[in-house]
Amino acid sequence: MTIRASLHTAATELLARCRDKGILLATAESCTGGLIAATLTEIPGSSDVVDRGFVTYSNAAKTDLLGVPAALIEEVGAVSEDVARAMAKGALARSNADVTIAVTGVAGPGGGSEEKPVGLVHFAAARTGRPTLHREKRFGDIGRSDVRLESVAEAISLIEAILET
Repeated sequence: MTIRASLHTAATELLARCRDKGILLATAESCTGGLIAATLTEIPGSSDVVDRGFVTYSNAAKTDLLGVPAALIEEVGAVSEDVARAMAKGALARSNADVTIAVTGVAGPGGGSEEKPVGLVHFAAARTGRPTLHREKRFGDIGRSDVRLESVAEAISLIEAILET
């Protein structure tokens, strides 16, 4: 099965689970540029589960749309656990969603550093009344498209995890 086919299957199953629980989702995406929301909304009937998606590629967008403090981005950098968590919480506060997923990372091929190499992605999932979950993945320099696709798969997995809380 191709990664796209497996993502379609995972997204279909996630949407059904959210629908059964009456849960609305929102995304806050940087390096994936809306690919998580696109994967979810490719599924017919997704409109009863997906509330909205925020594509916050720039630091200013993270601040303007999600309320991520500019000082936090300046202090720890956009690609960090703290910013991913702030993005997820900001999306929760600025949507009708019960669960949000946030992604920020370095998809490549440029933009990496020794401290934050290409393929480093931070994920955070927030749920009303529950602790925010975080995961850090280091996919490596596997190519921009593959970093983004692997990030979608990881995002779906983290949403599944927060539904268990």
